[in-house]
Amino acid sequence: MVAIVASVLLAVILFFNGVAYARSLYYGAKLCQDSSTYTCYTVKRGDTWTKLFPDENERDIVMRLSRINTHLKRGMVLAIPKECCHDIIDYSPFAKQISAPGEKIIIVSLGQQAFGAYDSQGNLVRWGPVSGARGYCPDIHRGCHTPIGTFAIYNKEGEDCVSTKFPVPYGGAPMPYCMFFHGGFALHGSYEVPGYNASHGCVRMFVNDAQWLNEEFTADGYGTRVYVTQK
Repeated sequence: MVAIVASVLLAVILFFNGVAYARSLYYGAKLCQDSSTYTCYTVKRGDTWTKLFPDENERDIVMRLSRINTHLKRGMVLAIPKECCHDIIDYSPFAKQISAPGEKIIIVSLGQQAFGAYDSQGNLVRWGPVSGARGYCPDIHRGCHTPIGTFAIYNKEGEDCVSTKFPVPYGGAPMPYCMFFHGGFALHGSYEVPGYNASHGCVRMFVNDAQWLNEEFTADGYGTRVYVTQK
């Protein structure tokens, strides 16, 4: 009997430790550490984006802050600003103004799980969530990473862009509005930005952000500089 009780207690401890670890993966949980600015909400069974946030502007802000555009699942952690809702630029993790780069640039922060698009005068004109490499990819049985450094977009495709590699072995995964910046690595739209880094190495974005970058921000030709940082 003692052994059974001990086993049950161990299972309960492991379960709650697992839940705590899973919660810690979500970017929203990190923001919620600032309790003066954000309220933390853990998704319950039956929750939907429109049910929780019927106002479209508020919904968009919470999705971007939490770095999530997938269907809600129980246990997901959302960060809700206590004073909602301002212009989305006001919630940017990037500075609104930097030293004029003299060209359009895109900064991708894997730590902040976000991108910032700056014009040639150094004004932040758009930002949005990203999801980079997960670290280990079981389907290819090895580590996977998003390259860090300074790159430039050398090729881009439109709405019908697909992966030639994933899912293995035949490819075909949608990569709408892909913008290749290093080898087979691209910025691209995805409906699977889950609130943590989860890709094989590409930089997933909300589809409307990828479309905007693809059609507007790089419209003056290929070669837009992309800076990928770990911070």
